[in-house]
Amino acid sequence: MDIFYLLRWLHVIGATVLLGTGAGIAFFMLAAHRSGNAQVVAHTASVVVVADYLFTASAIVLQPVTGVLLALQMGWPLGQGWLLASIGLYVLTGVFWLPVVRIQIQMRDLARSAVAANQPLPASYQRLFRSWVSLGIPAFLAVLLILWLMVARPSLAFI
Repeated sequence: MDIFYLLRWLHVIGATVLLGTGAGIAFFMLAAHRSGNAQVVAHTASVVVVADYLFTASAIVLQPVTGVLLALQMGWPLGQGWLLASIGLYVLTGVFWLPVVRIQIQMRDLARSAVAANQPLPASYQRLFRSWVSLGIPAFLAVLLILWLMVARPSLAFI
């Protein structure tokens, strides 16, 4: 197999995992939250934390490696506008994603404590959920924009 096709395939798989895992996590966390059931939230958040470590973190490492290698293989200068914009958005996504993971862990722990004490989800959980949403939305939108940049490769110039 040609190295170009292998790199492109790995890069597309990584992008698919990032988008799919992000969308899936958002959907299931929102559904669990809407249930208002601490046990459902605790279980869902536990699975989400594991999924983020297994899938999202792996893809986060894979994407820049395959992306740079693919650009070099294609002879694309890394200073092209669409590549710079993609890299910048990728970093921005990471800035939003890291706190989201920490928040998911805190939400999981609060839900577990609520279950153990046979109590409803505390107000601190509700505040964390609002933060999770406010950080997750721009991160997800940035991933969508990165995917558009990768497909369209528009002519962008940064001065």
